Amino acid sequence: MGLFNLWKPRGAAKYISAPDNQRIVAAVRAAEQQTSGEVRVFLETRCKYVNPIDRAAEIFFGLKMDQTDQRNGVLVYVAFKDHQFAIFADEGIYRATGADYWHTEANKMLEEFSREHYVDGLVNVIGDIGQALKQAFPYDNKGDKNELPDDIVFGS
Repeated sequence: MGLFNLWKPRGAAKYISAPDNQRIVAAVRAAEQQTSGEVRVFLETRCKYVNPIDRAAEIFFGLKMDQTDQRNGVLVYVAFKDHQFAIFADEGIYRATGADYWHTEANKMLEEFSREHYVDGLVNVIGDIGQALKQAFPYDNKGDKNELPDDIVFGS
């Protein structure tokens, strides 16, 4: 028996299997391939605030997502045990899409989550966000770079 057999995921990581983790990260990478925009996913067990938008904002700024060149980062936030989520977009992409776009995407996630299709909900909304970013901030092969990591960030 190796040491790796003793590891057990903690916090929010226990809600996502390794294949689901890979699927979500692949969705982030695919979304970012045709845009200069950035997408991050933050998963935790409980929301520290009553309003998940406030928590998402804290995480967004804590991860320095507001420091992308074109202010086009988007955070998808989920607190599993509290059944809360939020999508937090930086000012560049928010201005380009408008509030209705983000309400529609949140409703799509809610619909998937209500059927307990959590990974599908995340993957689908990430794909939609990628398309919105592509429209507003198309990829420029002369200067675009991946400004933020693609991996899921797991909170407690």
